Amino acid sequence: MDISAITSAIIKNNLTNAELNSVMDAVTYARSQLVRMNKSALRVGDAVQFTSNRNGRLYKGTVEKIAIKYINVRTAFGVYRVPANMLEAI
Repeated sequence: MDISAITSAIIKNNLTNAELNSVMDAVTYARSQLVRMNKSALRVGDAVQFTSNRNGRLYKGTVEKIAIKYINVRTAFGVYRVPANMLEAI
């Protein structure tokens, strides 16, 4: 089953509550793995970029601190606490 089939099954309401919970668990697990991979690939001083959810602006900066859930990124506009899954290495 590909992503379009899964999306259409969710939209058409063809899934039971248990199946929806299973999909949500899989998405949560995949996101946590993405965070783990991003955190392990980044080091203090690395150049990164992210797009703000608030204003849609692209920020570029350097990693200042790596915490459990968030990474502090110093940009020209200040220091931001950014979720690890939002960062891309430059």
